[in-house]
Amino acid sequence: MRFPHLATNTVHRRRRFCVLTIAGSDSGAGAGIQADSRTIGAFGGHALTAITAITAQNTTGVLAWRAVPPDLIRLQIEAVLADFSVKAVKTGLLPGPEAILAVVAALKSHANLPLIVDPVIASTSGTRFLSGAGIRALRQKLLPRATLVTPNLPEAEALTGVRIRSAAGVERAALRLLETGCGAVLVKGGHGRGATCRDCLMTSAGLLHWFESPRIATRNTHGTGCVLSAAIATALAAGVPLPHAVDGARRFLLQSLRSGRSLRWGRGKGPAFPGAGA
Repeated sequence: MRFPHLATNTVHRRRRFCVLTIAGSDSGAGAGIQADSRTIGAFGGHALTAITAITAQNTTGVLAWRAVPPDLIRLQIEAVLADFSVKAVKTGLLPGPEAILAVVAALKSHANLPLIVDPVIASTSGTRFLSGAGIRALRQKLLPRATLVTPNLPEAEALTGVRIRSAAGVERAALRLLETGCGAVLVKGGHGRGATCRDCLMTSAGLLHWFESPRIATRNTHGTGCVLSAAIATALAAGVPLPHAVDGARRFLLQSLRSGRSLRWGRGKGPAFPGAGA
């Protein structure tokens, strides 16, 4: 798999840089830490990891999962931040309010680091990872620190209480999320309908931009949110401005979906980004 759009951004090729992903481990390697690490590497970064949960899952769904103790989550983050020159951080699955508070505490003295929050609430197969208390902690404690929040449509509804049935609903939800104090919101349209996928980027500085692309017909969609947020985080780490980082990440994901759509991984949904050899 080649990524010609990355070659145009030579900063990726000149130097290596570190990106920290704080997320769950997927034993099927389609999402979470595994998908993040592959994506960060594809963009020329070095992936550092803090694991928040262990899942037993495959292409058909999550069979079981266990949260990592909050103090161990915090220690993982502090360990890598103390030793590596980290240029950006992204979060995925954070299993409860205690885990969220641990992340906030560990990042407290690193306020200048770009932070991408992918607000994972439940798996596509229906396993719920975040309770109502967890959602409140996410909104009140972590989102105000975020450079960018990247909810899909169900997550945007859960975080805001806005019913999204139109483009206007998407924009209302994005505005509601900006009220938490985050720098920008990307509401993703992958769960929508129709031949076109539309993502809405809204920033606290007043930028509103809709990205559009053809919807790719494939069953290999596991980990799309992880791939997109990790790609954005890595582009920001390399110094790419946010709108261009989002655009490049979307192109990366689209090419990955196209390249991997004929592959068969197990009996269910395979990974959205299976790897450079796909």
